[in-house]
Amino acid sequence: MGTSDKTRNKGRVEPAGITRRDFLHDVSLASIALAAPGFAKAVATETADDGRLRSTQAAYYPPTRTGMRGAHPGAFEVAHELAREGKAFDNPTVLNEHYDLVIVGAGISGLAAAYFYRQQHGLDSKILLLDNHDDFGGHAKRNEFQDGDSLRLAWGGTVNIEYPKYSEEGLRLLKELGIDIPRLLKDFDYNWTDNGTGLSGSTWFDRDTYGDDVLIPGLGFQSLSPQQLLDALPRMPISDSARTALRRFLSSKDDALAGLTGKERAAYTRQTRYADFLREKAELPDEAIQIFSNATMGGWGIRADDLSVAECLESGLPGLHILGLAEEDGPDEDYRSAMFPDGNASIARLIVKSLIPDSFPSMTAASDPFEIVTARLDYAELDKSGSSSRLRLNSTVVGVRNSDSGKTVDVKYVRDGELVQVSGDQCVLACYNRIIPHLCPELPETQKTALSECIKRPMVCINVLLKDGSAIQKSGVSQAYLPGRMLQLVNLASGINTGAYDGAWNPEEPCVLHFFAAMGAEQPEGLTISQQNQAGRIRLLQMDFADFESEVHTVLSGVWGSAGLDTQRDIQAITVNRWPHGYARDLADLEDARWLASPGPYEIGRQTFGNIAVANSDAGADAYTHTAIDQAWRAVQELPVRS
Repeated sequence: MGTSDKTRNKGRVEPAGITRRDFLHDVSLASIALAAPGFAKAVATETADDGRLRSTQAAYYPPTRTGMRGAHPGAFEVAHELAREGKAFDNPTVLNEHYDLVIVGAGISGLAAAYFYRQQHGLDSKILLLDNHDDFGGHAKRNEFQDGDSLRLAWGGTVNIEYPKYSEEGLRLLKELGIDIPRLLKDFDYNWTDNGTGLSGSTWFDRDTYGDDVLIPGLGFQSLSPQQLLDALPRMPISDSARTALRRFLSSKDDALAGLTGKERAAYTRQTRYADFLREKAELPDEAIQIFSNATMGGWGIRADDLSVAECLESGLPGLHILGLAEEDGPDEDYRSAMFPDGNASIARLIVKSLIPDSFPSMTAASDPFEIVTARLDYAELDKSGSSSRLRLNSTVVGVRNSDSGKTVDVKYVRDGELVQVSGDQCVLACYNRIIPHLCPELPETQKTALSECIKRPMVCINVLLKDGSAIQKSGVSQAYLPGRMLQLVNLASGINTGAYDGAWNPEEPCVLHFFAAMGAEQPEGLTISQQNQAGRIRLLQMDFADFESEVHTVLSGVWGSAGLDTQRDIQAITVNRWPHGYARDLADLEDARWLASPGPYEIGRQTFGNIAVANSDAGADAYTHTAIDQAWRAVQELPVRS
């Protein structure tokens, strides 16, 4: 469905002629992997009589699909019929399938729940995982671009392994999967602001928002320090009054909180919106405040205006110098992280290999675990009769209930338009909290109300394959913060080398540019954070591939066009990972008081109900992979002891 917003078309660089978008919209989902000629082709082979390999039809291999991914067409329509339209799903075909455990959702939490359950109940435990998407991993989405021997990987959602934050159970899982953090860090040269290329970050002020296109190298989104901003002020395309106000604020030696004790100062930073602080204490006009709004969207899913002063200072935004607070001695050690080149998709793939070893035919029990990065997954092995663990994709669950006997759980789902039912001794709901009351209407009303308060923060991750990086090299910048755009950050995905995968920067070879953004409300003023998230989700679902494609062309032309980037010539493929239900609703300082109460709605909502437990990052109110793993561990421990 197209957007009705007329203003979004201002200044857009429209792709010429018949684009990949046109082709994508006219092919079936089964053949979408062939969308970008020369790239993203998943080809099956067979041995001919002469002993040579020959290609047959395109194999089922979702990581190479381009176009609209994440919440892709076919993944959410049935759930919307259930939750939005109240459709009843009655009279299912009952399959002759019974499992020890049925898991709803094959993201990191669902996969981890299967792993922990097998450890607790035996490796021969019969487990079925159901997922509404055409691939597993949830937000741990692998985006793969192939052309002959050339392989480029990127992430379509969760990427960081914040290993200092992992619990004992989480670290043990990583170790058992073979994820050696020191080894992972050995050839790791990527931390968002520096990716081992020698190129710098930058900020791009666009013509549509600021009246002129201005690229300022050296001014990165994670380092908007007072001195850097002062140095960049003369080049910013803003009014003289806004520039004067910014200069006064950034060079001020005044104490904006004079007379307050240290405790009172700390309380002020936690209880005050950053926008109010900039307006009232720094005396900045809205034009100047707007420059900082997008800087926190990717990390928090919340614009800086609605975060607390403390949260924005932690995110690298200016203001500490007029608050009379001590500078930290160094970076918070908890923010250290490691990465795979496909993000946390490699964690998901390693869990799947553990559950279903035959799914990675090139790997054995003795294989180096880091081979998972380049190993080919055989999706036909995921749901084979006779396997103790089965993973069934393209299956949207519409009903989960404890049986009348209280000894089993019935699970209904829709696949290929057919309503079917399986049963299990127990069930773990590793899906979005807000859908659970519709899946389990028999839950207590207090629990359903609590679950419905989990309004996730919508986000989008876009990966763009370029034929080479010559224009990026010539420009001297590999990243751009975009304070005036719908997409807030673009950076070069490079410098992550794992196993046989070489992610080193070579401007003569194909490369991937990664956009990362949260989708906010177009008119956010006066709305709570949750209301902004709801408006952002509606906005995101109303946008089609053409909207994102046009934005990509506009930004890349603005940032690298003067260095020779021709989007019509150089863009080889675009993958849009759309997540209307993105980041888990976390405990931001200025969230609704009811959400921050103790026990919080997320704690009330995760209570076990009969033989049904809840596991997801929503249940931990924290949008991190380690939280998803911890909640999976908790859910499995809380399931009733089986007789």
